Amino acid sequence: MALDDTIAAISTPIGEGALAVLRLSGPDALSILTPIFAGAISPERFIPRCVVFGRIQDAGGKVDEVLVTYFRAPNSYTGDDLVEISCHGGILVTRRVLDLLLANGARMADPGEFTQRAFLNGKMDLTQAEAVMDLIRAQTELALRSAHDQLAGHLGNELADIRELLLTTLAHVEAYIDFPDEQIDPDTGKTLLDRIIALENRIERLLATADQGRVLRHGLRTVIYGPPNAGKSSLLNLLLGYDRAIVSDVPGTTRDTIEEVINIRGIPVRLIDTAGARESSDLLESEGVRRTQQQVDQADLVIQVVDGSKAPADFKVLEDRSHVLILNKSDLGVHSRWSECHGIRFSCRERTGLEDLNQTIWDRVVGEKVKLGDMRVAINARHQACLQIAKDLLVAGGRSLQEEKSPEFVSIELRGALDAVGEVIGKIDTEDVLGRIFSEFCIGK
Repeated sequence: MALDDTIAAISTPIGEGALAVLRLSGPDALSILTPIFAGAISPERFIPRCVVFGRIQDAGGKVDEVLVTYFRAPNSYTGDDLVEISCHGGILVTRRVLDLLLANGARMADPGEFTQRAFLNGKMDLTQAEAVMDLIRAQTELALRSAHDQLAGHLGNELADIRELLLTTLAHVEAYIDFPDEQIDPDTGKTLLDRIIALENRIERLLATADQGRVLRHGLRTVIYGPPNAGKSSLLNLLLGYDRAIVSDVPGTTRDTIEEVINIRGIPVRLIDTAGARESSDLLESEGVRRTQQQVDQADLVIQVVDGSKAPADFKVLEDRSHVLILNKSDLGVHSRWSECHGIRFSCRERTGLEDLNQTIWDRVVGEKVKLGDMRVAINARHQACLQIAKDLLVAGGRSLQEEKSPEFVSIELRGALDAVGEVIGKIDTEDVLGRIFSEFCIGK
């Protein structure tokens, strides 16, 4: 990537709106703006962080009235000179302003290139850069809070501290390799081992947040499962607050899965309505049942819905911590055969049992793992993979130390752990990792 280029992009969503914002970042930002801007103050006299009113114009005349804000390097989002142009939010006008910037020497920014430059210029570490995208995609208050905490550097600071301790431990081992006459006595060896174990424990605590991070970013994968006509689609519609699925007394109405996202106490929950589980000679319905089982196998939580007003049929009730049993149609009375089941008495028609369901979802799946005070660190899948490698190498290093193997073995394992932790925050050469991460960003961010 050419960091000496000046890049430009529309940073607000394409479409009609009151305002749109365009960004121009790079060493030539002001000189590119100068020929097309007319105002009381010329761009070369802009005062950083002060808004200037003027107009963007081409050879034919005025394109739009705008507000321009200049941020001087290194005190900008990207660390380079940065200009933000606020114009009217029409599709045509924003495109014409962008075209003028590109015609005057700017290059169209790649997806995520503004944030990537911020990372490369030392404005943030890699975990903070990823938090920018988490902030944009947050669907609940809890996910938003977690993204803010990560953007503030809580996760990055913890990993930087772990990395410094790893460096100190590695330096001790390599000093012995360089000066073999200075033997590692039993007390020193125990001190090194204690450090390695302490590092293992800190990384393990971070790894324990992987599930909550996945839930906050992607939602709790929750499958609504049960026999035909038990009220699965009615439950989906009730939880969503509108009619999303067709409800009918005819068995087999739902043939395919329907997926929507709701918010339960700050946790994004991906609800998946499925076809009724039963044997069928209908090819389409059989395919729906097969997909139902596939969804159940991949679920974080299964809400099993049965008709509680009728005696249990030949249908397997799932009983473990990842399943919630709903005895639906309780307004018609609950059959005595269900009396010993610990299911939630529920009625889609009368909207009873809804709060009990929300509480059960929280308690069974989230309440035991996610505490509101722990949102500062919630690692993602990339972090998890790197930290698992680091932990495994630390375990191997500790074992080598206990078995009194050559210190070179310990050094290699500690250095591998150091590289793995460094990859999370971007402290090593991670060109491929950067390309993968920032390609997921929207253009203009």
